[in-house]
Amino acid sequence: MSLADSLKSLNEFDLADLDVNNAGIWPAPIKFIVVLIVFGLILGGGYWFFVKDLYSQLDRVAQKEQELKQQYESKAYRVANLDVFKSQMAEMEETFAALVQQLPSETEVPGLLEDITNTALGNGLDLKAVKLQPEQRRDFYAELPINIQVSGSYHELASFVSSVAGLPRIVTLHDLTIKPIGGNGENLDMQVTARTYRYRAGE
Repeated sequence: MSLADSLKSLNEFDLADLDVNNAGIWPAPIKFIVVLIVFGLILGGGYWFFVKDLYSQLDRVAQKEQELKQQYESKAYRVANLDVFKSQMAEMEETFAALVQQLPSETEVPGLLEDITNTALGNGLDLKAVKLQPEQRRDFYAELPINIQVSGSYHELASFVSSVAGLPRIVTLHDLTIKPIGGNGENLDMQVTARTYRYRAGE
């Protein structure tokens, strides 16, 4: 049958006459179209039920692979720099030990009070009060607040603060207030809380 005859029979064929039981007598173009539709349905169903899940699985595996790569790179970096980390840890331990040595024990507190007193007097200040306050305990150390009240000129006060900061033991200054004394404004009264620290070894 020629192509022209096939097209003519297709034009003359009524789709209402299609009977699945008599598919063998359908015109060739109709059979071809039906085969294409069935093939397309098979492909679409295969993709939906099988290939789509495989793509989702592939995405999950690719994401997991990326996470594993990052973990591997992180661990490889740590292994490669293990000696450096050990060296840094040893330095930190030495630094910590040196700082701990700067923290006074209870028996050294009177000597520290004497150092603060001598520093104030040595800078020409009028020392009005040096009072040790109750100890405040922290995780591994204790704070020892010392209330100090002195008076003198601006330069004498500045020199005193600088000298206290240069003491061999760790001393920090807090809550500093300065008020003028008299009408000329040359003499100043300073109240400050000095805090030193004690290492709580074995407590």
